[in-house]
Amino acid sequence: MLDFKCTTDEKGQAYIETSLQGKLLLTIPQLNKGTAFTLEERKAFNLIGKLPIQVESLEEQTKRAYRQYGAFVTQLKKNIYLNNLHDTNHVLFYKLVSEYLSEMLPTIYTPIVGTAVKHYSQEFRKPRGLYITYSDRDNIDEILSNRSNPEVGLIVATDGEGVLGIGDQGIGGMDIPIAKLMVYTLCGGIDPNRTLPILLDVGTNNQELLDDPLYLGARHERIAGKNYDDFIHQFVSAVEKRFPHIFLHWEDFGRHNARRILNRFQDKLCTFNDDIQGTGTVTLSALLAATSASHSTLEDQRIVVFGGGSAGTGISDQIYDAMVKSGLSEQEAKKRFWIIDKQGLLIAGDPHLTPAQALYARDPQELTQWACADKTNISLLDTITHVKPTTLVGCSAVPGAFTQEVIETMAQHVKQPIIFPLSNPTDRCEAIPEDILNWTHGEALIATGTAFTDVEYNGRMIPIAQCNNALVFPGIGLGVQAVGATRLTSHMIWQACQALSQCAPAIKDPHAQLLPPLSQAQDVAKKIAVAVGQQAIKEGLAVKNQDKDLNKIIEEMFWHPHYLPYLKRSPSE
Repeated sequence: MLDFKCTTDEKGQAYIETSLQGKLLLTIPQLNKGTAFTLEERKAFNLIGKLPIQVESLEEQTKRAYRQYGAFVTQLKKNIYLNNLHDTNHVLFYKLVSEYLSEMLPTIYTPIVGTAVKHYSQEFRKPRGLYITYSDRDNIDEILSNRSNPEVGLIVATDGEGVLGIGDQGIGGMDIPIAKLMVYTLCGGIDPNRTLPILLDVGTNNQELLDDPLYLGARHERIAGKNYDDFIHQFVSAVEKRFPHIFLHWEDFGRHNARRILNRFQDKLCTFNDDIQGTGTVTLSALLAATSASHSTLEDQRIVVFGGGSAGTGISDQIYDAMVKSGLSEQEAKKRFWIIDKQGLLIAGDPHLTPAQALYARDPQELTQWACADKTNISLLDTITHVKPTTLVGCSAVPGAFTQEVIETMAQHVKQPIIFPLSNPTDRCEAIPEDILNWTHGEALIATGTAFTDVEYNGRMIPIAQCNNALVFPGIGLGVQAVGATRLTSHMIWQACQALSQCAPAIKDPHAQLLPPLSQAQDVAKKIAVAVGQQAIKEGLAVKNQDKDLNKIIEEMFWHPHYLPYLKRSPSE
């Protein structure tokens, strides 16, 4: 662990206390201020002569960094520049990106992070976070003790099996927890010095990676079955022991593991799966806004979900729970869903169904009257034709799956079809908004998984909402930490969903976006945090700040990039 401590003096002035000095201090991104070290600090920490004479403000450094950023042409090169800046100076990195959030968030997060993941081993420059390999399973506590940040309240962990829409990326998946934690800080005000990204390296089934001589991960097929489950249990046990008040975020696990892990541990510690719960929450929020804009209700929706993995079933779960809360019986709510996966429409009795899929599988008897060429593999178009859905959600990573025929068939039966092609990166999207609007004569209500610019249709500009999880998980994390929640419950997630949907421009203007823009992400996160924290208190799951003004607490704890003064201490202190 690094030798530094953020504390306050008798007047309440925050400062950093450390024994590190000289060249070493300049190489620690959590501590490096570069040309912003004052003359007094340069003398105290043996930095005289190691920096140019000018002492700059953070604002001056940010202007230079933005100019450097603009010199790169490709998005991948810009991503690499920003990550190198993050490896050099945390405060300057977060100041720069927060100043240009809408412009830079897609570069450090989706969709460009998917490209970075693919090039991880080739572009590797500096390790970040912790790598826990299966072969080191008996040394997990020692590895956790080797972390850089002394105090940790938030961990994002992945095993790299289900990265975005590009699948098994092995050790390259490490870029995902790193990017997620950046978003937690940028949008949710989580102090980056209290976070930790972790890659659980259990191998990879991606033969291209195994054959790559530059691949940096464990060179064997993925550990599976009991060995995998035991490894995850060892990991969680070690995390609980060392960080008893941790918020553990799971990201990009394979479909056969993601939900099992969440179900296994969600009642034992405060934990969250963004692919299941985060994606479901932000999609439900967009759907609530769409029903408001179309003057319909959630209970009236007939929903086809194309893609039955963790995201697809997670989205279905969130909408299903909301329908039950709105008054439908469990059986009535389940009848509102038709999920399509690799084997076509999910049908009860299929031995290949996952437990999550089985909840939504249709009774074979109801399909006897369907005119389908192959009733053992009922297609998306067949389903659209017979179901006449009001809502179509795509999380399949099958580009172009929402064809003109599919969309036009849907639009024949509903005036304002709700269409959410959510797969990312962009080249995995089921359909592009411009095509959807043309095929529905401008009537579709659209939200996408990746960012698209506004679309001009018949002389008017139609804004396209992005179902970006960055609008929801930072606020959940902030709310959990504000009250020290010991669990994250479905009721807390429902409160997060309602808070987000109320921020949607479409609530006030039916022609506006179904979700707020990323430029408002910080304000949205604070609203979500208050809602989540209040619900945790209501459920008796909060261990602090129960009797305090949560709005004030959250404003006070919201981290903003700024330099603190430094005081030197001896190594023995």
